[in-house]
Amino acid sequence: VQLQASGGGLVQAGGSRRLSCAPSGRTFSNYVTAWFRQAPGKERELVAVISRSGASTYYTDSVKGRFTISRDNAKNTMYLQMNSLKPEDTAVYYCAARGLSALTGDARGYQYWGQGTLVTVSS
Repeated sequence: VQLQASGGGLVQAGGSRRLSCAPSGRTFSNYVTAWFRQAPGKERELVAVISRSGASTYYTDSVKGRFTISRDNAKNTMYLQMNSLKPEDTAVYYCAARGLSALTGDARGYQYWGQGTLVTVSS
């Protein structure tokens, strides 16, 4: 599965941004999907994960109440709506997919990765 992430860019603190991720050649609904991010000098971390149907989600504490992960399986696309952005949200955001049904925040559990899209939040 090849994943294509898009939607990154420069945004002011307090602003919003929506990221999208779409696969090529496969049906997205067969995969648990997630957003990870990696800030300069830091390890890659989970942002949010969503089940195959979209019924279950999990967020890392730092984005709860600000970010929303969703998916539209009919459009074969996953989204990350980011509101109330902070400078510390600046990072390269990656979408990822895994064939197993369990949700996990461990990056090693994801077989497929997008190329990343940079989100820069200015203060």
